[in-house]
Amino acid sequence: MKHLLKAAGMVRSTYYYRLSERPDKYASTKEQIRRIYEQNKGRYGCRRVWQALRVAGLIINRKTVARLMHSMSLFGVTPKRHYCSYQGDVGKKAPNTLNREFAATEPYRKLTTDISQFVINGVKLYLSPVLDMWNGEIISYTISRSPNMALVMKMLKKAFRRMGIAASGALLHSDQGWQYQHAQYQLALKKHGIIQSMSRKGNCLDNSVMENFFGLLKNEFYYVNHFDDEQTFLKGLAEYIKYYNNDRIKLRLSMSPVQYRQQYANNVQTTCQ
Repeated sequence: MKHLLKAAGMVRSTYYYRLSERPDKYASTKEQIRRIYEQNKGRYGCRRVWQALRVAGLIINRKTVARLMHSMSLFGVTPKRHYCSYQGDVGKKAPNTLNREFAATEPYRKLTTDISQFVINGVKLYLSPVLDMWNGEIISYTISRSPNMALVMKMLKKAFRRMGIAASGALLHSDQGWQYQHAQYQLALKKHGIIQSMSRKGNCLDNSVMENFFGLLKNEFYYVNHFDDEQTFLKGLAEYIKYYNNDRIKLRLSMSPVQYRQQYANNVQTTCQ
């Protein structure tokens, strides 16, 4: 190197300066990464950005994406805990029929629900959704200032309308919250032929699917935004759930929940023809 620099009449510092001026071969990829990251409001980590790049037709190593994102100071978010609805034994419990077997082969076969709390300018709001474990889609939800039975029963009615006759034989899992031990809730499930399942006491992993959703919701929406009032929050929540269902890539599906459902429906239709 010393002799080559001497023959070229170039000092070492000039050589390394010229070297640093070489064009960045990942410049275009970085632009795509930043666009995907910003379109999803900083909610995507390297794995989802990598999936989005593959969908766009760019084949690249996941570790390379992680390295580029790190160099650009682009980082995803991590989940946190949520409100616990357990208040002791107030009614009839159900066995842990789900038993952490979260995988489902068809829509509306394994569902999960829970309640999470949000505080907006000192006002507590409670979200009660139903999630289909098959594709991770939120099929119904309600929100109220009180975690009462009206909140949960309204959520159930929405879910029943969405599922129709497909509700019969489904399994609906929850924790041991007092709302799920209530006779009104259990009677509604029985009326629609739905099997009730409950987590073991104090074992959040038994309902980790819903825990994960609440973690995403709070870290990607609630903790990173400022809400002037309750209506601003409710509008943003509706937008986030729509985004989560329709656009946000789910890693095990390599697409969004709604895209996966539509693909499944198309395959079923093709098979029946």
